[in-house]
Amino acid sequence: MWQRLRGSTAYFLIGALALFVIVQVFLTVEIQGTPIINNYWRGLIFWGAAITIVSLGLNLIYGFNGQFSLGQYGFYAIGAYTSADITYRYVRGDNSALIVVIGGSILTLLLMWGVSAFLKRFYGVNTITVFVFNVLAAVLGFGLAAGILVPIANPMLSAIFGALPTGVAQSVVFLFALVGGAVLSGIISFLFGIPVLELGSDYFGIATLGFTIIIKVLLDNTDTILPFPEMKGARGMVGIPQWTTWPWVFFSLFLVVLVMRNLLHSSTGRTIVAVREDERAAELVGIDIARSKILAFVIGSVFAGLAGGIRAHDLAFLHPQSFNFIQSFNPMIIVVFGGLGSITGTVFAGFAWIILLEGVLRLYLPGGFETWRFVVYPLVLILMMLLRPEGLLGQYEIPFLRQRLPGMLIRNETQTDELAVEEVVI
Repeated sequence: MWQRLRGSTAYFLIGALALFVIVQVFLTVEIQGTPIINNYWRGLIFWGAAITIVSLGLNLIYGFNGQFSLGQYGFYAIGAYTSADITYRYVRGDNSALIVVIGGSILTLLLMWGVSAFLKRFYGVNTITVFVFNVLAAVLGFGLAAGILVPIANPMLSAIFGALPTGVAQSVVFLFALVGGAVLSGIISFLFGIPVLELGSDYFGIATLGFTIIIKVLLDNTDTILPFPEMKGARGMVGIPQWTTWPWVFFSLFLVVLVMRNLLHSSTGRTIVAVREDERAAELVGIDIARSKILAFVIGSVFAGLAGGIRAHDLAFLHPQSFNFIQSFNPMIIVVFGGLGSITGTVFAGFAWIILLEGVLRLYLPGGFETWRFVVYPLVLILMMLLRPEGLLGQYEIPFLRQRLPGMLIRNETQTDELAVEEVVI
């Protein structure tokens, strides 16, 4: 067994390294002053990686956990604007956003952990109480960061970053910006999920769609309702440093795939899948349904926040219209096309979606075709549901992603829900 594991892992790592090197060479080698992959196709590759990361998060929530969600673009927007604000202020000599996001996130997570430990002492605490205590923890955490940490840490960070080489300092700030956007998306998703995840799947989808609309409206008014004049509201945020490169894109996607694969192969991942199979049966064998749902929702939202940071620093421009509720259907369509419960299918469909629709069809079909896309999408989706409801790749996984560990739950249409949950317990 271990020989088989090492073999598939080695093939995966060698293939990933080869892909990284090939794309990097094509991006840097020039023929008559023009790179083999020009800026247009470079942007499509980066966009494909970002939408794939968002879709992988949705596949964890919907494909593996069974929670129909339309909120991924809301968390995508949170990650994009948060990371962009950190770097926007940094290049202008202000580290306050970095301190508030990173310091506030750390304090908030510590306070939430304390709230969880405190509430465990009581039996039958209702959902609203848990929600209120965690919201207060978040407000206190970020309030302390803004009021106490910023005056103390701002000059210190300026001195530290000033002493570092420019490239190193930018890489460190960019890393913190990506992490900060992802973590903030996770915190907000946790707060949102406490009351909303108790709803049924259809109602949960409606609630997440409403969340995406709320985020878009708030982004339209960041310079009026919210105290972020640099985001310029409905005019769009400009001046974002263009720091996204192929290594950042590749290793972000690689990390997301690796984390998702290892999570699903763990006992925690098997409980997530068991909830999808049959909530009642899973609850009867002792699985904490609420915990499994909110864990999948938070991790999927963290992925979306990370993708937002990658995308923001590639475009160097953000506009609220890019995150409207219509756009929130894109990850859902990608997940359905690729196959619910398939990491491989989502990666394939994510890149194919962007390269075909934004690349090949724009270049080779008559102008104005893009206005018909919202007619074509539903028709293609209907055909997919009729002809191949399991998606293009179904639940196929490459060997590295489908390794069967001892006791691992693999969904089987001929297997009863009771046996599936029983296998999780074993």
